[in-house]
Amino acid sequence: MARTGVRLFLMVMFVVTVVEAAVFYSPVGEIMHVVSYATLCFMAWWSVLRMRPRPHRRPRPRHRPPVATELVARERLPWVLVASGVTVWFAGDAYELVAAHFLGGAPAVGLADAFWLGGYPLLAVALALMARRRAPGRLRGAAVDALTLTVAAGAVSWQFIMKPIAEGFTLAESAVPLLYPFADVVLLSGALVVAMSPGRRTAPTRLVLAGAVWFLSMDLGWNVLPYFLSEDVYGRLGAAMIFGNALVVGAGLHPARVELTRPGAEMAVLHPARIFFLAIALMTAPLLTLVADDKITAVVASAACALLVITRFTAAVREQERAQALLAQQARRDPLTGLANRSVLRDRLARAVPAPDDPVAVLYLDLDGFKEINDQHGHEAGDSVLRAIADRLSAAVREQDLVARLGGDEFVLLLPGVSGDEAARLAERLLKDVAWPVAFEGQQLVVGASIGIAARNEVGQEALLRDADAAMYQAKQLGRGRYVLS
Repeated sequence: MARTGVRLFLMVMFVVTVVEAAVFYSPVGEIMHVVSYATLCFMAWWSVLRMRPRPHRRPRPRHRPPVATELVARERLPWVLVASGVTVWFAGDAYELVAAHFLGGAPAVGLADAFWLGGYPLLAVALALMARRRAPGRLRGAAVDALTLTVAAGAVSWQFIMKPIAEGFTLAESAVPLLYPFADVVLLSGALVVAMSPGRRTAPTRLVLAGAVWFLSMDLGWNVLPYFLSEDVYGRLGAAMIFGNALVVGAGLHPARVELTRPGAEMAVLHPARIFFLAIALMTAPLLTLVADDKITAVVASAACALLVITRFTAAVREQERAQALLAQQARRDPLTGLANRSVLRDRLARAVPAPDDPVAVLYLDLDGFKEINDQHGHEAGDSVLRAIADRLSAAVREQDLVARLGGDEFVLLLPGVSGDEAARLAERLLKDVAWPVAFEGQQLVVGASIGIAARNEVGQEALLRDADAAMYQAKQLGRGRYVLS
């Protein structure tokens, strides 16, 4: 459905909700409720059936299912759960109407509660799956933050909603009414994980979150408004639940709904709203110890929030340490080949020759014919050749030696404890290794090498590198494909 169609659908459902709330306790209101709910169920399942893979031009083997089909199946599951939740809630309302008109009245606690309570875990699991699809392997921080807020909300719900419901009743009498606030906490947890997970937050994400907040607000009204209003007033919230369903179904109808089920980009910064709500959660549990009658619950909630914050802080510090280590490694490595860069080479040169008598050799290698490969086959072919040569050079040296790429097609080998004669023998072997063809897209690419060698002298490490460079240019002038010992 196009964006305009989704907006029109939500506007119509909002008007229907308002009208239905006005005539809720009349036959017309009941008919509107059934028709609007049935329409929502149809639209929810229709949105699921619309998720089909695009046909492929090339036939695929029968023993291997198309990747597009697998992807659609994974993306479809959360919306199947959403449609199931809407249908289960409608079944609860339909049964209550049937019982009221044909079965002598609906009991205070009965089959309708099973349907109504069954919709909450379906929607919560759907939200959890959306978050998992949006941020595969990157949900730990969002889950800990969501759990922190959920613990604080659960403690408040227990103190001001669940506990008053249980007072004065037996466990059997209060069990079902207590399940509704508990289901709200579960639904809140799922909504928070989606809200805090990485990924885009355009209309579909906002609609899903708005629907979850709408459900929570309506249930909160059911538990709080009886203290202030008559049942004739707060009972009309049953009609308002329709619009919450419409918001979630509208997200499934939206053309950009894939943002809820496909991996999204990592958030670069922590949103200020996230910090604000986490601060509220941390303040809530300790404040409950001052105003709550149930001190044990408040203390347990405070301890749980503190433990979650410590866990989150520890994970954030470790993540920062890993990021800094990665940046430090990237700053010292050539991004294409993974070899050391010029700065690492200079540091190792300074440490490799601590005394004048220590032998050390430097091989300065420049590829022959590399420019022609770039010109004829493109830069991807050139990159493939550079990576292959880097691997061959690394395999030809010892563990204590250093292979560095200075840029372009220039490489340097630093060989501590190696004399000039030993370096010359290594250069002969490298000329053969470099000349082996490199396979690229069915073609064999061949380059050569010119190598300059400089052994340790009294001038210093900078002169050692400069002498090897000069020897390399001399090798090129002599005909390439050879080495020169300075």
